[in-house]
Amino acid sequence: MKTIKGPAIFLAQFISDEAPFNSLESICAWASGLGFKGVQLPTTDSRFIDLQLAAESQTYADELKGKVQAAGLEITELSTHLQGQLVAVNPVYDQLFDGFAPAAVQGNPKARQEWAVQQLKYAAKASQNLGLTAHATFSGALLWPMVYPWPQRPAGLVETGFTELARRWLPILQTFDECGVDLCYEVHAGEDLHDGISYEMFLDKVQHHPRACLLYDPSHFVLQCLDYLEYIDIYHERIRMFHVKDAEFNPTGRQGVYGGYQSWLDRAGRFRSLGDGQVNFKAIFSKMAQYDFPGWAVLEWECALKHPQDGAREGAAFIKDHIIRVTDKAFDDFAATGTDENFNKTVLGL
Repeated sequence: MKTIKGPAIFLAQFISDEAPFNSLESICAWASGLGFKGVQLPTTDSRFIDLQLAAESQTYADELKGKVQAAGLEITELSTHLQGQLVAVNPVYDQLFDGFAPAAVQGNPKARQEWAVQQLKYAAKASQNLGLTAHATFSGALLWPMVYPWPQRPAGLVETGFTELARRWLPILQTFDECGVDLCYEVHAGEDLHDGISYEMFLDKVQHHPRACLLYDPSHFVLQCLDYLEYIDIYHERIRMFHVKDAEFNPTGRQGVYGGYQSWLDRAGRFRSLGDGQVNFKAIFSKMAQYDFPGWAVLEWECALKHPQDGAREGAAFIKDHIIRVTDKAFDDFAATGTDENFNKTVLGL
């Protein structure tokens, strides 16, 4: 069995224009001081990583690793959540998602998608240059506006949507395969891959591509009322990344899963700092150990109430305390009778 690596922290929610969150060196020093051992890097801020350069220059990639290692940390994975979202966008969201892209391609969905695809391909090569084996992204969404079947969906619409989604992702998956990196989709509300069934539909369309893997984040399943523990039992062979994030779901007589258009603070389902929500992390870490999860336990801080720096400080200790150092022997070895084939045959009366 493998012991999960960690704790690590996803930096996306902490980057800002204020020190120590405004440069790679200073944010890594901050994270290390809290007890983190790794950082997961978003790829949309050139102050932290120039994604194209990391893909094209091994020297730059080595320098980037050196900066992180100087703080006593490792780069766990890269993330292209925002770029992945733009691989597939239903036209109803064009204006809302334009902000994820450079100004040069805003207002031009075709150019925006081409930019996003290239970003993913850069990420595959950059991950290879950095010695990483997994990468985080979103699937994007062509069908999400039709997630609830009213008005009635036209016959074949879902089939057409997943066929197109697969067509867009297959060349990207092939690039990741060539680079030896697993592409891990974060199954998430707002994406066409938002639960196990939708992931399986996609997997069928990409011919069960070996690189079409999963980022496991139980918080999104709490908000969907999905069994997040059985999910690990079903999909553990495809789970290659792990966001440690908490959530709670407290329905009332006025509000349920859909949230009534309320802010995060006032929703029945909301994300919480680690330990403040309802996720059973002891059971999750046990299953991850049981199934030899090969990666990192990465804090993704999102909370409607708590200050992010408090959430990060508490999160580092929380993850450290939940990581199970796996055993190299059976608890009943003291009673072992040794190995002897002839004795075994005698016991069986053979």
